[in-house]
Amino acid sequence: MTDILLTEEDRMLQRAVAELADREIAPRAAELDESGEYPWENLKALASLGLMGMTVDPEYGGSGTGYKQLAIAIEEVSRACAATSVSHIAHLSLACRTIDQFGTEGQKRRFLPPLASGEKIAAWCLSEPSTGSDAAGIQTTASRQNGGYVVNGSKNFITNGSVADTLVVFATTDRSKRARGVVALVLERGMKGLEAQPMHGKMGMCASDTAQVYFDNVAVPEENRLGEEDGGFKAAMLVLDSSRISIAAQAVGIARGAYEAAVAYARERHTFGRPIAEHQAIMFMIADMATRIDAARMLTLRAAALKDNGEPYIRASSEAKLFASETATFCADRAVQIHGGYGYFRPSAVERAYRDSRVLEIYEGTSEVQRLVIARQVLAEMGG
Repeated sequence: MTDILLTEEDRMLQRAVAELADREIAPRAAELDESGEYPWENLKALASLGLMGMTVDPEYGGSGTGYKQLAIAIEEVSRACAATSVSHIAHLSLACRTIDQFGTEGQKRRFLPPLASGEKIAAWCLSEPSTGSDAAGIQTTASRQNGGYVVNGSKNFITNGSVADTLVVFATTDRSKRARGVVALVLERGMKGLEAQPMHGKMGMCASDTAQVYFDNVAVPEENRLGEEDGGFKAAMLVLDSSRISIAAQAVGIARGAYEAAVAYARERHTFGRPIAEHQAIMFMIADMATRIDAARMLTLRAAALKDNGEPYIRASSEAKLFASETATFCADRAVQIHGGYGYFRPSAVERAYRDSRVLEIYEGTSEVQRLVIARQVLAEMGG
């Protein structure tokens, strides 16, 4: 971590999370990856430090931290176990954030305390089988009935989907309106007609829960709507803008984990009578990894600082997410190369990082979407 960018409070948080990650999360990572078991114990450990509600207002049970401190914590967790970090991010940066930002006072007091404490887990349901980047093309419907809504349809690739107690769901009241017809609703485990099915066969992040969520005439009361009826799409886009800071931090952590493993291996592995770390080809790879990680972290912390200071940050968060996610795949690839054949087999940490890193360029806005966002921001800023 670049200490010059951190306050003493930041460094204290970093040390605390790093110690927790090394002591409790990293030792379980390979076993959880192999078994695919959800990282319940890891999330309990995060909750013990107040990390499950970091950015949530203390009035509703959270820690009230800013995005800079969130990024610091996520990097350390991701360095140890990417699957744990994505479970944490979906819960906090997506679902809790939507309720915190768009919920009424009553909704915040009702839903946030058990989520911020880690007593309950949340999921954020936007993606669908027929819609990915085209979030305005939602097919799941929310029809007005009996003073509330009846939800029908399905969601795809939902992190925490089959374990969540609380689900923030985006549906359309009128498909012809596209973005203007999207509504955000809070659904709860146990509602009649709400079911989830875990999805198996993922390349990476194997211990995180990814599910298909189904809605069969699910009755949702009016008081579970977040914001205005036509404001769901805008809410989703604003939450994604801020959550990309979390994904960028996750990418930095995964990249750093692979890099640190590669450096340690390069010091231990000998060829031609000396450590491979002394060979120029390996040194160049290490230099490239170190430089990209530092640059990705600085982009991430810049985006977080802009967000915390109330400054425009959309371009910065997309730049951070784009560069950091591509840095993670770059570093994982180089780490496998440095390990040679040993890096190709489980339970090598770099083999796991290689698989885990790939999704970073896909979820919460593909790299192509980030480039579109950045370019549009640039053109708007320079358009006079």
